[in-house]
Amino acid sequence: MEAIWEKLKIAVREVIPEHSFRMWIEPIECKEEKEDKLVLTCPNFFSKKRVQDHYGSILESEVTKILNRKYGILFEVSGEKANTKKQDPNLDHQLTLPNVQSHGYGGRLLRKDFTFDRFVVSGNNNFAYSAARSLASLNGSSQNSLFLLSKTGMGKSHLAQAVGHHILSQHPSERLYYITAEDFTNEMVHAIRHDSIDKFKQRYRNQCDVLLLEDIHFLTGKERTQIELALTIDCLFEANKKIIFSSCYLPAEIPKLNDKLSSRLASGIISNIDPPNFKERVKILQKKSNEKGYTLPPEVTEYLADELSDNVRQLESGLIGVTAKASLLGKPIDLKLAQSIVKNIARQRKNITIDVIKKLVCKEYKISISDIISRSRKQCVVRPRQIAMYLSRKYTDQPLQTIGRSFNRYHATALHSIGAIERELKHSTPTQKQIELLSQKLESGNF
Repeated sequence: MEAIWEKLKIAVREVIPEHSFRMWIEPIECKEEKEDKLVLTCPNFFSKKRVQDHYGSILESEVTKILNRKYGILFEVSGEKANTKKQDPNLDHQLTLPNVQSHGYGGRLLRKDFTFDRFVVSGNNNFAYSAARSLASLNGSSQNSLFLLSKTGMGKSHLAQAVGHHILSQHPSERLYYITAEDFTNEMVHAIRHDSIDKFKQRYRNQCDVLLLEDIHFLTGKERTQIELALTIDCLFEANKKIIFSSCYLPAEIPKLNDKLSSRLASGIISNIDPPNFKERVKILQKKSNEKGYTLPPEVTEYLADELSDNVRQLESGLIGVTAKASLLGKPIDLKLAQSIVKNIARQRKNITIDVIKKLVCKEYKISISDIISRSRKQCVVRPRQIAMYLSRKYTDQPLQTIGRSFNRYHATALHSIGAIERELKHSTPTQKQIELLSQKLESGNF
C-alpha cells in the first residue's frame, strides 16, 4: 500500500505544478487499501474538498496507470469518524492550522508560506513589517488597525496573512476572518437575498476577533455595503478587536466612498510599501532561492534583480521561470538561460507611455484619439477607454489624477474604469484575451 502511494506521488508530481504539489499533495497520508480503493487522509475538511475537486481525477488516472487496472481514491479527513455529523456548508472555506485546535474561523485560505519568517524585511517595507508584528502580538499593543498601502505585488497580502498565521499559532482560540472586500459584499448580498442578514451581522460584529480585509477599493460605489462595514468596524473597535485593511489606494483616493467609512479606514496606522531597490531585490532573490533549495550563480541573481524591478511577484516569476527551465531542459543556470526567461517577463517601461497606450488601443479598436478622450458613452468607445486606463495604470508609474486627465476624466472615473477591468479579468472573458494581446504587444515593443 505504501509503495503504491509513493509511486503515485512521484507520478502526480510530474503533472502538476511543484507549488501545488507541496501545498496540497504532500500533507496527504495513505491510510489503507479497501475494495480496490486507496484511502487517503487530508489534514482538514478544506484540504479534502480542494484535493478532491481539483486533483481527484488526476490521482485516480495515475494510480490506474501504475496498477494497469481500474482503481479508485477515497478521501477522508485525519481523525474523521464514520459517524461524524454532516459538515455545515457554511464551514466549507474554513482553514485549520496543522496541530492546532482552533475554535473555527472563516474566509479565504491563508497561504502557508505567507509567514513573518518568510517575509524579506528591508528599507522599503520595514515600517509596514514592524506595524504588522505589533498588531499581531495582541498583548500589550494599543494598535487596533493597520492600513497596508501599495501597488500590486509588493507584499500586502503576505503581511496580512502573516498576521493571521502568527495570531492563530499563539492564540488558537481567536476567531479570525481573512476575506476580500468583494467577498464581504457578495456574502452580504447573499444574506439579504436569503433573509439571513442578522446572522451575517452577528458573524462579523460579535463572532470575529481579527478581521483581515483586502482590496478595500472594490467597495467604491457600494453604498449599502459601506454602511454595513462602517458599523461592523465600529463594533470591532469598541470591543478592542484587530483589523487589517489593504488597498492600492489611500482611503481619500477611493471614489464614492462615504465619509464615515473613509474616516474609519484612516483612523489607524497607514503604512506604504514602496518598490524594493536593487540591493533589496538581490536580498529577496537570495532568500527565496534558499527557501526553495535553488542555487543561483551571483551574476544570474544580480541580472534578475536588475531587469525585474517592478515588484516582488515579478521577481518570484523570474526565479521560478529560470529554475524550472533549467530543470526541464537539463541545463545549468547561466546568464543566457536567464535572459531567455526575462525577455518574456520584463517590459520596456521607458518606452511605454500613456500616449503610446492610447495609440495602440485606438489602432486595435479602430477608433480615433479624439474618440477615446471624448465625452462619448457609446460602448464601442467606453470599453477601449477603460482598457487604455487599465493598461496605463499597469504599465506606467503615473498617478490616477494624471491618467484621468489624459483621458479627459476625473481620477474617480479612472479608478472606476480600472476596477471594472480588474473584475472582468478574474473570469475567462473576451476582455481577458484582449488585455493579453495588448500586453504582449506592449511588452514586446510592438507598438
